[in-house]
Amino acid sequence: MNTPVTVIGGGLAGLTAAIAVAETGATVRLYEAHSTLGGRGRATEPPHVAHEGAHVFYADGPHYTWLKKRGFVDGLGWPAPVDAAKIAFRVGGKLRRVPPLGMLRAQASGWLHAPVDLDFHSWAARRWDDRTAIRLANAISVVTYDADTGRLSAAFVWDLFQRALGAKIPAVRWVRGGWQRTIDRMVTRATDLGVTIETGARVVELPTGGPVIVATDLDSARRLLGDETLHGTGGFAALLDIAVTKGRHDRTIVFDLDEAGFHECYTMQDDTIAPAGESLYQLQMPIRAGESRDAAHHRLEALADATIPDWRSRKTFHRKSTAKNRTGALDLPGTTWRDRPAIDRGDGVYLAGDMVAAPGMRGEISINSALIAAESAVAALRTRTISGAEIRLRTE
Repeated sequence: MNTPVTVIGGGLAGLTAAIAVAETGATVRLYEAHSTLGGRGRATEPPHVAHEGAHVFYADGPHYTWLKKRGFVDGLGWPAPVDAAKIAFRVGGKLRRVPPLGMLRAQASGWLHAPVDLDFHSWAARRWDDRTAIRLANAISVVTYDADTGRLSAAFVWDLFQRALGAKIPAVRWVRGGWQRTIDRMVTRATDLGVTIETGARVVELPTGGPVIVATDLDSARRLLGDETLHGTGGFAALLDIAVTKGRHDRTIVFDLDEAGFHECYTMQDDTIAPAGESLYQLQMPIRAGESRDAAHHRLEALADATIPDWRSRKTFHRKSTAKNRTGALDLPGTTWRDRPAIDRGDGVYLAGDMVAAPGMRGEISINSALIAAESAVAALRTRTISGAEIRLRTE
């Protein structure tokens, strides 16, 4: 067990894998190409703590159990009732407090099982109607970052919809301080366990001599492993972070059923991520096929005009960006998570990340795949240790 397990990538998946391996007593070395750890879990520096996309946890899976057991998600923030009352749905260019009747019917139909082999739009249009199918897909684009969520597997989209917008109260959790707080705790835990961490270390050749967990995006993994099969389908969205002085008419959460946009106020559940008297929002808008980033941001700012009146004259922080392939894998018709790139690549090499063959959505895939990869790497290490001991005994 003195042979080190190498982890390449210091994001959520890499840190999870490093911690899980180190907890067994094995030696771990982690390499991160950037100067800081955290990957897409990193945030901007205070006083305005903004993330690369929506960063919440869902407390209804093994990933959350693992995080909670180690105290990584302690200190949850909860919205006040007055904030929850400012949720709205954009329908026909107007904001309304309740979703359309067709969406309400779908929300109450959690007992339905959608097919894997059919696209979501076709299935939902047959079950309800074409307009409802479009609105349902647009509502869950907050998870997919995809402008045409209806083209994805019906089973995949329906599961996401029910988890996020179904009749059951969603298990959404927000850690005060954001994902950066969770990342910081994970780094501390890894350090305490003796994990050797090197930042600013870009690995260009696969290490030899022990199990390796590649916890990078698929593009980087494909180049490192020389494996052209490592591809996945992901979303592409424009993001807009805005901090403004608080206003009575500002909305807290808005699902854009017209254009698949989304608006959320993060200070409603965590007032530590912006100065006193300010509200911090993030808005997102999926970028359409052939659409420029500027055009998508223009549509996004139009959504902000409706949800944060006069935001331009009140803003204290403003950041535009785009997010491509940052939402985890999106399953096309005829595929499930089992059809994504396998975690075990053979010869003691394992993949971890949000586009590999593990269940969950977005960051959950990263955690679940990392735990599987860690368990496999430790098992391989033990097998190697036992085999080595047997050889020594025979020699002696």
